[in-house]
Amino acid sequence: MLSSTLELQALRQVAELEPPLTELESRLGGLAEALRSNDAQAIESQATELHRALARAVGQFARAAREGAVPGVLRQRLALAGGQVAAQREALARATAALDRAIDVLLPDHPLHGVYGAAGLSERRPGSGRLQA
Repeated sequence: MLSSTLELQALRQVAELEPPLTELESRLGGLAEALRSNDAQAIESQATELHRALARAVGQFARAAREGAVPGVLRQRLALAGGQVAAQREALARATAALDRAIDVLLPDHPLHGVYGAAGLSERRPGSGRLQA
């Protein structure tokens, strides 16, 4: 039988922290799936929802930490989720860098051509962007 105030407080904290943590974990899974399927719209949507879920979870955990100790199991799950966020951020950074390199290969800068108009003609004259003293 639960009778101590500390036990009741621990149960209340678990009941308050479990939903935002579960949502965070779910959003991480959703973003991972969207990334695997290369669905840009789903990636954008899931990333937005992940950001909201992360903010809610961190806010709840910060408040719980101020009021008393956060249960170790939940703290470990939050740390794991944070590691997953960092891993997804790193994967996106690598993909962005690879895309940038591919664009540089496909569309290299040409010294005689700057910006092109709708007809394919250069809208800038060579050297028009240089500063003169």
